[in-house]
Amino acid sequence: MKHLHIASSERGLISPMELNRPAGRFFYLLFIFLLLCLALIWLFPMYWMYTSALKSSSTIVKFPPILIPQNPIWKNYLRAWTELNYPRYFFNTIMLALGAWGLQMTISTAAAYAFSKLKPLFSKVIMFLFLSTLMVPSMAYLIPQYLTVVKVPLIGISLLDSWWGVLLPQAANAFNIFILKSFFDDIPRDLTDAAVIDGATALQSFLRIIVPLSKPVLSVVTIFTLIGTWKDFFWPYLVLTGSPQSQPIMVALYRMTTALSYPQPLNIQIAGMAIAATPPLVLFFIFQKKIIRGITLTGLKG
Repeated sequence: MKHLHIASSERGLISPMELNRPAGRFFYLLFIFLLLCLALIWLFPMYWMYTSALKSSSTIVKFPPILIPQNPIWKNYLRAWTELNYPRYFFNTIMLALGAWGLQMTISTAAAYAFSKLKPLFSKVIMFLFLSTLMVPSMAYLIPQYLTVVKVPLIGISLLDSWWGVLLPQAANAFNIFILKSFFDDIPRDLTDAAVIDGATALQSFLRIIVPLSKPVLSVVTIFTLIGTWKDFFWPYLVLTGSPQSQPIMVALYRMTTALSYPQPLNIQIAGMAIAATPPLVLFFIFQKKIIRGITLTGLKG
């Protein structure tokens, strides 16, 4: 126990021996100060957004700015919820997020399992091609992807103004496949080999052995997929332009707060942005330990 206590106390950028020196303490305090400054820089825009939603529109644009609302107007949030028709667009966003999650759990996990355990022909080349897509800016293949959705090859149907046009391009994610494969590589192959000897098929080995042992990394993929789908704007904006009632919350918020025929006060717009930003933040704070644990376990080898 003493050895474990000593080992845990030495985890950090600066060892306990260096902290006993004046220079070590100085750099340690400097590092903490810089981290606090970075945290404040990241948190201040969020603080400004949530507090500005409690002000009047004229108070928001005052200079110098008023950082603490004197008379908070809490009904701004209720007005934004009702006037911007948030129940409808929350439902749309939740359905799109669940659809993207279902496709990721089906396609990305199966692809990662095939690369890790089944080793198909030219698997390394195929994996390299998958990972190479991470090096290409998303805007570079935006037009080909859009033209594919406008008229799906071989089938010849259009997926515009439908949720399938938003979901299908997200069905396989190279980053998720990579972290899933890295985690699956650490699962001993003896387990799947033993299952095959007992008569299990590759699908049974995947569902009964790999998936139950992969809950940490599946949690990471789940959270990344849900948050990424929730905050996605540009692609749903392109695909669902002609179908306003099926748009997710980010697209609907932009459409309703910028349309000349649907003017909204500035404080109501900011309140709507604050409401839209809250679910991903809550999700992250609840599952942040699972995210860190899953990423840590994914990085372990041997």
